[in-house]
Amino acid sequence: MNVTKPYLAKILIIVLFAFAMMSSGIAQEVKVGVVNAATLMEQAPQARVAMEALDEEFRPRQREIVAKQTEFQELSERVQRDLAVMGETERRNAEKDLRDLQREVTRLQNEFREDLNLRRNEELGLLQRSLVKEVQDYAQAAGYDLVVGEGVLFASPAVDITENVLRAMEANFQSAGN
Repeated sequence: MNVTKPYLAKILIIVLFAFAMMSSGIAQEVKVGVVNAATLMEQAPQARVAMEALDEEFRPRQREIVAKQTEFQELSERVQRDLAVMGETERRNAEKDLRDLQREVTRLQNEFREDLNLRRNEELGLLQRSLVKEVQDYAQAAGYDLVVGEGVLFASPAVDITENVLRAMEANFQSAGN
C-alpha cells in the first residue's frame, strides 16, 4: 500500500488532536471509531444491488460479443477446412471476412470494457458517497467524536465499528424497501 507523507501527516494530526483533547480536559471522553471502508464496499447490500444492476445492464452486450466470437470461430474453422478446395479469389475473400470479423469482435470487446468500466466507476462513486453518509449518520447517532477510515494501519477490535455500520446500512437498505 502506497501511503503519501501528507496523508500520514493528516492522520497524525487527527490522532494527536484526539489525544490532546483527552489529556487537556477539553473533553471528558472522546469516542473514537475505525471503519474499514473496503469491507463495507464489499459487503453492503447496496453494493450487491449496484453490481447486479450493472450485470443486468451489460448482459445483452456480453451475449452479442459471445455470439460474434462464436461466429468468428465457426467461420475460421470452415475456412481452415475448405482452404484446400478454395480458389485464390475465394480464399482472399474468406481471409478478408475473417479479418473484418476479428476487428469487429475486438472493437466490441474494447467498447464493452470501456463502457463497463465507466459505469462501474459511476456506481462506485455513488456508493462511496452513500457509504460516507451512512458512516456519518451512524457516528452521529452513536455519539462518536472521531471516526477514522482509510489509511489506518492498525485498529483494535474495541474501536472497529465496521460491523455496526454494516448492520446499520443493511437495516437502512431493508427499510428503504429493497
